[in-house]
Amino acid sequence: MAAADGNSEWAARLSGLTLDFGKACALDDVSLDIPSGAAYALIGPDGVGKSTLISLIAGSRKIQQGEVYVLGGDMAQLAHRRQVCPRIAYMPQGLGKNLYPTLSVQENLDFFGRLFGQPAAERAWRIDDLLESTGLIDFRDRPAAKLSGGMKQKLGLCCALIHDPDLLLLDEPTTGVDPLSRAQFWDLIDRIRSTRPGMTVLVATAYMEEAERFERLIAMDAGRVLAIGTAQEFYERTGKATLEEAFVALLPEERRHGHEPVRVTPLPDGEDEIAIEARGLTKRFGDFTAVDHVDFRIRRGEIFGFLGSNGCGKTTTMKMLTGLLPRSEGEASLFGLPVGANDQETRQRVGYMSQAFSLYSELTVEQNLELHAKLFHVPADELESRVAEMADYFGLNDIMDAMPGSLPLGQRQRLSLAVAMIHRPELLILDEPTSGVDPIARDQFWQMMLDLSRNEKVTIFISTHFMNEAERCDRISLMHAGKVLVSDTPERITQSRDAQTLEQAFITYLKEAGADDEAAPPPDQTPESASKAAQWAHGEQPDRYFSARRTLSYAWREALELRRDPIRATMALLGSIILMIVISFGISTDVKNLPFAVLDRDQSVASRDYILNLAGSRYFTEREPISSYQELDRRMRTGEVAVAFEFPEGFGRDMARGKADVGVWVDGAMPDRGETIKGYVTGIHAEWLAHSLRGTPMEQAMQSPVRIELRYRYNPDVESLNAIAPAVMPMMLLLFPAMLTALSIVREKELGSIINFYVTPVKKVEFLLGKQLAYVSIAMINYVFLVLIAWLGFGIEITGSIFTLTLGALLYALSTTGIGILFATFINSQIAVIFAVAVGTMLPAISFSGLLNPVSSLDGAGKLIGTIYPASHFVTISRGVFSKGLGVAELQSSLLALCIIYPVLLGLCVLLLKKQER
Repeated sequence: MAAADGNSEWAARLSGLTLDFGKACALDDVSLDIPSGAAYALIGPDGVGKSTLISLIAGSRKIQQGEVYVLGGDMAQLAHRRQVCPRIAYMPQGLGKNLYPTLSVQENLDFFGRLFGQPAAERAWRIDDLLESTGLIDFRDRPAAKLSGGMKQKLGLCCALIHDPDLLLLDEPTTGVDPLSRAQFWDLIDRIRSTRPGMTVLVATAYMEEAERFERLIAMDAGRVLAIGTAQEFYERTGKATLEEAFVALLPEERRHGHEPVRVTPLPDGEDEIAIEARGLTKRFGDFTAVDHVDFRIRRGEIFGFLGSNGCGKTTTMKMLTGLLPRSEGEASLFGLPVGANDQETRQRVGYMSQAFSLYSELTVEQNLELHAKLFHVPADELESRVAEMADYFGLNDIMDAMPGSLPLGQRQRLSLAVAMIHRPELLILDEPTSGVDPIARDQFWQMMLDLSRNEKVTIFISTHFMNEAERCDRISLMHAGKVLVSDTPERITQSRDAQTLEQAFITYLKEAGADDEAAPPPDQTPESASKAAQWAHGEQPDRYFSARRTLSYAWREALELRRDPIRATMALLGSIILMIVISFGISTDVKNLPFAVLDRDQSVASRDYILNLAGSRYFTEREPISSYQELDRRMRTGEVAVAFEFPEGFGRDMARGKADVGVWVDGAMPDRGETIKGYVTGIHAEWLAHSLRGTPMEQAMQSPVRIELRYRYNPDVESLNAIAPAVMPMMLLLFPAMLTALSIVREKELGSIINFYVTPVKKVEFLLGKQLAYVSIAMINYVFLVLIAWLGFGIEITGSIFTLTLGALLYALSTTGIGILFATFINSQIAVIFAVAVGTMLPAISFSGLLNPVSSLDGAGKLIGTIYPASHFVTISRGVFSKGLGVAELQSSLLALCIIYPVLLGLCVLLLKKQER
C-alpha cells in the first residue's frame, strides 16, 4: 500500500493510554501517532490490546486514563465524538459482526446510509457504486446470513464506507476467510485508497503474511507497543527472515525464555496402517449440502491438515468422523471399523478438541482433567497417575488449582489438548486449535503434536487457517464449498501449480473451483461521478438535536427483522392472544357446582327437604351421603367434597319447635373461596327457613323490621369473566411488548451489532424511540385483537368510550415498551432479560395493579407501587370503559398519569443507556 503524499496532519494521536478490565490490563501506557493518509497494521495475537486500542480510537469505548485525539479533537468529549463520527468507519472483529443477518445486502447498506443522514438519491448512488466496486451487485437481494465469509467481509466493508470516511478502522477483517477472499479484500482496500489518497487505514491482524503489505507495523504484546516500523526494519532489527520470527524476537526476554523453533521431523517410512478413511462422505441440512462426497485416507501417526474458510465444511466433516454427527451418505471408518453415531467403543479411541473452548469454567484445571478421565472410563486405580502424567507432559503442574477462565489463551489450549489426550486416544481431531494464540504458544503446541505423532504414533487430524502451520503437516487437503479440491503434501501441492508459496497454490485451486468472485477494477471516475462524490462528501452533518430519519431507520430495520423471524413474530402476534384466553378462563372468582355430601342422623321429612333444597341450587352438586366423621374427614381431605352438612337426631322435631341446629363443614384451604361458600350456605339456609316457616306462628318472629335489597350497578350477574378479562388485557399489553423490546436491544448486545449504535451519529433517544416504534405498533395490533376477543369471543359489552380505551392503550404501550428498555439498559443476556422482564412485570401487575384487589385497599409500599405502576392505571381505564360506561372526562386522572409515566421512563432509559463500552 503506497503512502499518501502531501498530508502531514495526524489522523490519531494517543498519549499515556491505559485501560483495565478488572484484574486484566488491556492497555498499559500506550502512546502512538498515526499520520493522515497512512496505512498502519497492528500485529499480535488475541488478547494483546489491538481491538481495545481500535475501539478507543473509534470512540466506541470509554477512555479510562490517557488522551485520544482523533481527526483534530479529543475523543473524551461527547461533542467532538458526535462531530467526527461521520468521518470514521469502524469494522469490528468477527465475520459480519456489524451486519444484520436477516437483512439483504441492499437493506444493510440502505440502513447504514439512513443512519448517516443520506437522502434517498445519495444512498442509491453510493450503494450502486460500492456494490459494483466489490462485485456484490448480483447479490444485492441475498440475506447477509447466506453470504460466504469473504462476501460478508466485503459487505461489512461497504457498510463501513457508505459515508465516505477519512479514517478506516478494521479489526481483524480477514480472520476465518479463505486466502483468495483475503487477497481480494486487500486489493479492494488498495483500489479504494488509490481513489481517496487522504484516507487513513488502521488494521488489526493476526496474519503476519498479510501484515507485510502495510506501510508501517505496530507490534503489540500484553497491552504495550513493542516496536513501530516497516517490515524490512523489523527484519533488520531482529535478523530474522519472516515477520512471525521477527515478532517473537521483539518480545521481552521473559516471554521468549526457553522458546525454540519447531523441529519438524519427517514421518517414518513404512507407516501404512490406515487410521481414517472417508469414502463419498456427505452431509446435507435440508437443501443445503455442507459436505459433498469427500474422500481421503490418513495413515497411522500422520499429521493431516484440513484447510479452508469458515463454512466450507471442515468442522462438519470432523464431527462425522467422530460420530458426533450422522452422515447423510457415504462411509467413514476409524482403524478399519465403521463410525456410527452411537458407537461409544470407536469414540473411545478418539480425542476431540473443538474450535471453541468447551471445558468447565467453574472447575479447576485438575478437576477438569479428573472429570474427563472418569467420563472416558479411565480405571480408578490409574486416574491419579494419568492426571499427573498429562499435567507433566503438557506443562500444567503450576496451574492445577487455577480456574480455566483466568488462564492465558495458550495455557487454555494446552489444557484442552491434555483433556483430549487423557484417555490415550489413538486419533486426535483438532478444530482450529491455535486460532488467536501467540506465536510462542503456537510453536509449543505444535511441538507437542509432533512429539505425539512421532513418538506416541497418535494420528492427528487438524484444521487451520495459518499457511505456515499447514506447511508443518505431513499431508493436507484443501477444501471449498463442501468439496475437497486436492490432498497431497504441501510441497507437491505448491509445485503442482508452479506457485512460490502454499497460499498462492491454494488461491489457484480456489479460482479453478469457481470461487473467484473478484470484481473487475472500477471504471475511471467520470466528471459526473466526481461531482457527486464531492457534493455528498461525508453525507449530511449530524442533526444537532433530533433526527426523525435515523429514528425511523431503526424502526424500519426492526420491523424487517421481526417479519423475517418466525419465532419472534409468532410470540409478538399470538402470544398475548393465547394467554388472554387461557388466563381469562383460568382466573375465576365464580364459585359454582360445589360438591357437597350429607351426614343425616335424623332422616326426617325436614332434613330431606333441606337436602333437596341444596341439591336444586346452581351453586351445589350432591354427592354420596356420609356415614361417619372418619369418612367426612377423608373425603374433604381428598377434595371430593367441598361442603359437608350434618343433621343431628331430632332435627325435624326441634324444627317444629322453632329451634334446630345444622352442622356445616367448609373447606377453608382458600380463605376467599371459603368465605364465598359460607355466604352461599347462609343465604340458602335463610331462604329454606323462611319457606319452611311460612304460614306458621313462627313466620312473624323470623321477619326483620329492616329489609335489604341488593342491586349490582355494574356486572349485574356478578360474572368473574366480565371483571377478569378487561384486567387481563393490561397484563398482556405489558408482558409481551416489554419482553420483545428488551430482547431487541439485548440481542444486539449479544450479536455485537450494538457497535453500530456506538459509532454512528445516532443519539440515544433516536435509538430508543426507533426500537419502541415497531413494538408499540405490534402492541396496538394486539390491543385490537384483545378487544375483539373480549367483545365477540367472551361476549363482554363495551359500555364506555372506545376512543378513551384506545388512547389509554397507546399511552400504556409506550410505557410498557419503556419498561422493557429499562431492563435492557443493564442486562446483557437474552435469557436473563426474559426472566427479568417476566418477573419484573407480572408480579407487580398481579399484586399491585388492582387485578384482584383495588389499589385503594393496599397499604405502605404496595400502595405506592400501585400508584406509580402504569398497569394499575390502564386496569382502571379498561374496566371503566368495558363495565362502567366511562369516557375521557371520568378517566382523565388515569390518562394523565400515563402521560407522566412514559416521559419519566424514557428519560431514565436515556440516562442509563451507554453510548460507549466500558
